[in-house]
Amino acid sequence: MPMQTLKQALLDAQAQGLARIDAQLLLLHTLGRDPNDRAWLLAHDTDALPAEPSTTFNALCQRRLAGEPVAYLTGHKAFYGLQLRVDARVLDPRPDTETLVDWALDALHGKTQPQVLDLGTGSGAVALAIQHQRPSAEVHAVDASLAALAVAQTNAQALGLPVRFLAGSWFQALPNGQRFDAIVSNPPYVAEGDPHLRALTHEPLSALTSGADGLDDIRTIVAQAGEYLVPGGWLLLEHGHDQGAAVRALLRAAGFEAVSTRTDLAGLDRCSGGQWAGRG
Repeated sequence: MPMQTLKQALLDAQAQGLARIDAQLLLLHTLGRDPNDRAWLLAHDTDALPAEPSTTFNALCQRRLAGEPVAYLTGHKAFYGLQLRVDARVLDPRPDTETLVDWALDALHGKTQPQVLDLGTGSGAVALAIQHQRPSAEVHAVDASLAALAVAQTNAQALGLPVRFLAGSWFQALPNGQRFDAIVSNPPYVAEGDPHLRALTHEPLSALTSGADGLDDIRTIVAQAGEYLVPGGWLLLEHGHDQGAAVRALLRAAGFEAVSTRTDLAGLDRCSGGQWAGRG
């Protein structure tokens, strides 16, 4: 039997139900090519795919069809211009979370040596993106999972970014009196009974769910954040597309001002935040 061409391998993967972009990324990974080199696939679509890489590619396609994220299969994910190493110890960073980074950078504009805190850092994506964009910032990143912190620290070392990592649940790892110009978080916010969880079984459940309505962790963060913000400092939170109104209400009730919501790439509510008024 003649060997498949690269084009045939991609078409077969798509015929099985794989998204075109996923098939391309997995084939590039199999061939040891850069994940941004999709133009190379088009230029070489008549090249033969030898038996061994064909077997590897097919196995990866089956794992992807079973729901495993592409980032776990390739071991890396692009986020805000950075290549991050990721695996099943952390959430797969989503492009929509770049909305949170954009807002944080806007909030820090004009500050010469801002203090920043990232709560529930996971792979370190948000903290590292902010540190990369604002080298003068002092960025702290917290996670309750030692396994996740190991991934984040590996990423920081590989990228040469001096983020300071702390182990603990939300604010527990921080010394009293430490205050920040911005606190950012992409916390768990999926309701425990949400049917979408069935499609996320390969990712750590503790990083996804937060109580019956998905807002337990956000409530905790909002209630305590004022103790760790300078007057005028910002608290910025990622949340579900239908949680914007609830999160804005929590922020206002806790004493935050200039409360608003930003949308993601699809135009859906994705992040809400407010500025600390400085009162107790």
